[in-house]
Amino acid sequence: MAIGYEDFAKVDIRVGTILEVEPFPEARKPAYKLRIDFGPEIGVKRSSAQVTDLYAAGDLVGRQVCAVVNFPPKRIGPFLSEVLVLGLPGEGGAVVLIRPDSPVADGGRLY
Repeated sequence: MAIGYEDFAKVDIRVGTILEVEPFPEARKPAYKLRIDFGPEIGVKRSSAQVTDLYAAGDLVGRQVCAVVNFPPKRIGPFLSEVLVLGLPGEGGAVVLIRPDSPVADGGRLY
């Protein structure tokens, strides 16, 4: 199904830097709770991410990631996820995070 550029432009994908990572034991599937800084325009947002197969919590702090920032918040158990961190299925289905291959300013928009 083809979409027009106008449809794509509605999805606000930004880059942010992970500030904090906490375990999320209440999640049905193993996940982390993330706090991500998307720069001054958007600020710090929270997300739940099922990335425990490939990433240790300490390795994620300081890493830039891409996320959809204009979906409505979604309750995941006791946690309110404000953005959708983006990833692709890797070997065995483990999520591989999407990120820039060079540092960019937090809040930069994907076009």
